[in-house]
Amino acid sequence: MFSFDVVPGKIVKGILESSAPAIVELVEDAYLRHDDGRTVNPDSYFLRFPDRPDSRIIALPAAAELADTEIAGIKWIASFPGNVSAGLPRASAVLVLNDLDTGYPIALLEAAGISAARTAASAAVAARAIARHLPPSGTIGIVGAGVIARTILRFLHLTGYPSTDVVVHDLDDESAGRLADFAVVDLGVRARRGDLDAVLDCQTVVTATTALRPYIDRPLRDGQLVLNVSLRDFTPEVVLGATNVLDDVEHCMKANTSPHLAEQLTGNRDFVHGTIAQFVRGERVPEAGRGVLVSPFGLGVLDLAVGAYVLDSARRDGTAIAIPEFFGETSRW
Repeated sequence: MFSFDVVPGKIVKGILESSAPAIVELVEDAYLRHDDGRTVNPDSYFLRFPDRPDSRIIALPAAAELADTEIAGIKWIASFPGNVSAGLPRASAVLVLNDLDTGYPIALLEAAGISAARTAASAAVAARAIARHLPPSGTIGIVGAGVIARTILRFLHLTGYPSTDVVVHDLDDESAGRLADFAVVDLGVRARRGDLDAVLDCQTVVTATTALRPYIDRPLRDGQLVLNVSLRDFTPEVVLGATNVLDDVEHCMKANTSPHLAEQLTGNRDFVHGTIAQFVRGERVPEAGRGVLVSPFGLGVLDLAVGAYVLDSARRDGTAIAIPEFFGETSRW
């Protein structure tokens, strides 16, 4: 009852790297459970810094009734883009999981990898659902060549989404080159660096940047799919011209995301066509003559689903580190 485990990043990474298809299924299931009202997913909480407007630390609390267990928890994730210039990853995170019978914490997991994996899996879930209506051509353009972009590309490839030609653009040319090399060497696909227009020419586009405000005003083409993971790359006019798919409408309409800016411009949410869960279930389909813009704000319940899977795997493998007597008092008197 009072056990407490720690799962270090190296262990987390190994489990995630061998489990991409399973994680995609877990994330899809979590979306459907969220759509069915079997989760609690309050707003994310942002700790911001007046002298560092591009940096933040975010708390994502959540609870979920998963297939095998009920669990609660919170992800505490820092995004400091300035780390990149020092050769450090932009994001760092931990995930605390809680038992829902007692409320006691049961584990602490290094969670930057978990966060990247659940983000990539959400993109793969959406891409798979949209592909039923917009057949992928195999050309994938990526804006922003960091960990998230690398993980998304890997998940798309490993789950069978066509990816024969990849074009990468990043303001840092070295990063773009490294992601292109990863695609060639690790995934065995053709890849090259390109400018923004070359990326936007692709049938499937992934934006994974740290942009604070929109800079892309080029409309989506009919038959084009954009996975708008970084959320702030497209002007509201582009949003209004697309079929818009969100993970959770209420969550996405804040923090000046591209859909939020479109809401501010129009005063309504009529431009939202449905959620990822509704497209997975076939309850919504893309509008004829429009490209599809998927904007996933990111739900804490996805972190719980992936985190619980990682914890169970680590416990089975004997790689979770038990912390004896973690709790100072285990009886009331």
